[in-house]
Amino acid sequence: MRRFTPVLVTALALAYLLTAVWIGMWFRHFTPVHDLSPDSRDIVKQAIGLVITMSALVLGLLVDSTRSFYSNNRTRMLETVAKFSLLHRMLTIYGPLAAEVRGKLQALMEEVMRCIWSDDADMRAGSKLTTQIGNEFYLAVLGLEAHDDAERVLKEQAVSLTHEIAQARYLMQAESLPSVSKPMLIMLVHWLVLIFFSTSLIAPSSGAANFALIASALCVAGAIFLILELDRPFNGFLRISSEPMLNVLRQFGRG
Repeated sequence: MRRFTPVLVTALALAYLLTAVWIGMWFRHFTPVHDLSPDSRDIVKQAIGLVITMSALVLGLLVDSTRSFYSNNRTRMLETVAKFSLLHRMLTIYGPLAAEVRGKLQALMEEVMRCIWSDDADMRAGSKLTTQIGNEFYLAVLGLEAHDDAERVLKEQAVSLTHEIAQARYLMQAESLPSVSKPMLIMLVHWLVLIFFSTSLIAPSSGAANFALIASALCVAGAIFLILELDRPFNGFLRISSEPMLNVLRQFGRG
């Protein structure tokens, strides 16, 4: 859904739902639904109830899935920031010999941050510049001279942290594409359209019933918007804050 923003998709879904409600209200005046026998009305309600149950299950599944996706990305991002900070601290302890490497580390973190919080999906999926800076930093860490046991331990730990940061970055790149299935979302919207059309068709002609249908459509559209927003954790209105990474970069500047 690169071409369709969550706001646009939600607006289209809401328009479909409200149109279904309006068509149901219009058909209500020409279709003798209220003249059906009690048994027939019960069958209609049971059929609608079945679709409602299925839609609720799918909607709940999508909300829970995207919430977990969002939470996992936030946790991975915080862990990566902590590793960047720890790596910088190790290089600081290493001394003047690691001054150039610390500069490359800051450049790498700035580039990683630019890619993660970019609105360009292609940039999030992969950046040649990020890979180049990462390779230069890794080679610089490997090239550190270790004169004693303490420096050798620091170098080994720095290499290990570099591997972990690279792994986390590639995982975030792999998860940068939307995880919500388009066919599932389209199917869900069609189910919801059927529900609102059928419900408005058999609903009584009253302002309270019409208001309840419209309010329900707004709530369902809000749930779809929430799903789409949680599915892109580093963009949109609910994006994960970049403040933790900015704080670490400020620490780099101070030392």
